Amino acid sequence: MKSIFPACFALAFSLAATGANAQSSSPVIDCDRACLYGFADTYLDALLKGDVSALPLSANVKFTENGVQMKVGDGLWNTIDGRRNYNLRVADPSQGQVALVEVVNEHGTPAIMAARLKIVDGRISEIETVLSRKIDTSPFPATDGLEKSHELWATPMPAEQRVQRERMITIADGYFDTLQQNDGTLFTNFTDDCDRIENGLRTTNNDTIPNYDIAKMGCAEQFRLGQYIYDDRLRDRRFPLVDEENGVVLSAALMDHSGKIVDITWTDGKTKAKSVFFYPHSFILIELFKIEGNAIKRVEAVFASMPYNMPSVW
Repeated sequence: MKSIFPACFALAFSLAATGANAQSSSPVIDCDRACLYGFADTYLDALLKGDVSALPLSANVKFTENGVQMKVGDGLWNTIDGRRNYNLRVADPSQGQVALVEVVNEHGTPAIMAARLKIVDGRISEIETVLSRKIDTSPFPATDGLEKSHELWATPMPAEQRVQRERMITIADGYFDTLQQNDGTLFTNFTDDCDRIENGLRTTNNDTIPNYDIAKMGCAEQFRLGQYIYDDRLRDRRFPLVDEENGVVLSAALMDHSGKIVDITWTDGKTKAKSVFFYPHSFILIELFKIEGNAIKRVEAVFASMPYNMPSVW
């Protein structure tokens, strides 16, 4: 992939070199979609080459991997040895935020990476990454056949159908309210054809997952049945990126499972199910929501396990 160092900041760097910016204490966020995608490509190129020096980093850049703060150049930087074709991008020019979802290889083993970058004054000031790696017998990540991101993520919404930023965040936050202690009540809206992808696996409208009947249902029906009542808490919710043009919200949160509830009875009163979380457990996640007509049309999440109740560093 071609490394692109965004040209839109050439003047800013020139001024900084002469001290012209010294009088301004306000950070400059002036990077359009193409500029932000250029930063995403530059980051991925540097990551693949293991060359931190190729990145325009802020002096106080903050970098995390699966909720742990570390130096840029550690973690995945030590193990990545390639990437596959999957390539999802979203951007929020008003906030200087860009995100990417990629399938990467670590010593030949695939993992799914979601990364969020914040660009201020022409430099990367924040890097937040979540990686789903293959662990034991977990079905995640599901990378076979994951070759191309869904076209909806890059499809602009007609101007007359766009939803205001604050409303989009409310719709996405309502998803977490619905998921938290899921008792069958919906706190957000879903389109009839809503689908959800979790770590590469489609977990709605999918009858091919053994011993997981809930996956056969659509988004709204799953939540009405109360399958996820074992999700005790969705905390430290953030919505740092809202792509108003394409109708996408990027969220970050932590999900806790106390392990108290193992046996589940759906709200239909007759269907029994079991939680896999029979012990205290937490997930860290980055989740994307496609909003269409004040409803969630598509969800794509990348999450990883972390110590129970571990606090957020963001």
